[in-house]
Amino acid sequence: MARRPDPNKPFLDIEGERESFTIPHRKWRELLFVGALVSDGDAYVRDPSRPLPAFRIPDLFPIGVRFKVREEGDHVRIEKIEPASPKLESDYT
Repeated sequence: MARRPDPNKPFLDIEGERESFTIPHRKWRELLFVGALVSDGDAYVRDPSRPLPAFRIPDLFPIGVRFKVREEGDHVRIEKIEPASPKLESDYT
């Protein structure tokens, strides 16, 4: 049976584990819009100076970790892949 996300509660629509999970595409766009995640080559990293929207699961986007992102229909799969580059980490601390 296909999942039926609640459009009024996108922060509750997280599937998977901390290492690899999906969020609604709308929530992904919000993360980029507020600047909470920024591009780091072919991945994304957390900008600790920007606000992170609410998530049911804490610490989904730890500082200093790179995330690989790919679209899966109306969701986005996010995978933790490696630490951020030392230069990029120092830019945000």
